[in-house]
This record gives sequence, C-alpha cells and structure tokens, in this order.
Amino acid sequence: MNKIKLIVLDVDGVLTNGSLYIGSDETEYKQFNAQDGMGISLAHYAGIYSAIISGRSSESVNKRAEELNINFIYQGIRKKIDVFNQLISTLGLNTDEVCYMGDDINDLPIIDIIDMSFAPANAAEAVKERVKYITKNKGGNGAVREMIEIILKDQTDINQLVNDYNSKGIDS
Repeated sequence: MNKIKLIVLDVDGVLTNGSLYIGSDETEYKQFNAQDGMGISLAHYAGIYSAIISGRSSESVNKRAEELNINFIYQGIRKKIDVFNQLISTLGLNTDEVCYMGDDINDLPIIDIIDMSFAPANAAEAVKERVKYITKNKGGNGAVREMIEIILKDQTDINQLVNDYNSKGIDS
C-alpha cells in the first residue's frame, strides 16, 4: 500500500448509504458522512489524489465533490473500467498505485484489475468475495475514512501527519 497515489471511489453505497431521496420536484438528495470527508481531506494533505466514478449523475455529488476538492469527477458512467483506464493512463499511474472502493457488481471490472481494492461492510456479496479488504463500517457511515486510515498508516506516520494537518488549521 505504500505506493498509493490515487484513491478512486464509487458514490452510492460507498460515499453514501446507497439510499436515494428524490423529491416531487425531482431534486435528488444524498447523505454524506463528515468523517469520510475529513479522511479525503487528510489523504489530499498526504499527497494522494482522489477521483469519483459513479454510474449515476447528481448535483448533490457535484456539490460534495467540490467541497472536498475531489480531483477528478466522472458521473453517469455506464462502463467504469474505460474511464478508470483513461484516468490512470492520463496520470501515468500503474494499477498498483491506485486504490478503489466499490460496493456493487458494476465495480467488479475495476476491482478485478487492481491490487488494492476495498468494499464497505454492506457491499454486494460478489464484491466482498473479490476485494482485498472489507471495511467494518458500511457505505456512507465511515467506510471511506476507515480505508484512508489503513492506507495512511501503511504509508506514513499517521500521528505526525494528523499533527501537521491540525497545525495548518485545515478543515474539510
């Protein structure tokens, strides 16, 4: 894990609990976890890039991604593997420098080609059978933060990183 330079995330079921709230005016609402956001902010501080590849499109995802300074955002993607391959090629990364977290069968093509894959506790069984790590937390309930802490503990002195981060007064 000490090579991870990019974290790629699905949204529904990973950054959220997978529930979709759609109002009568067709506005879609999603619930995000603040601890996941702080984890992403800490990963950025450590020099790790972030990306979202989602099968759905939502303004709430755009808003949250903007708040978190997500580096690359792809929504409405039917075949995630194509976007993933294009992204890592553009960045000049190998698959062993990327970590992916997904929760459902449309994430499997990416999970199957990388070494460092995670699934939240409530992921589909087919996904949990093929990832390297299953988090204790469910999607939308700190699974992303848990994954990031695992990565950072392997790559750096996380306590020193947190102290440096806090001394800068950065907030997610």
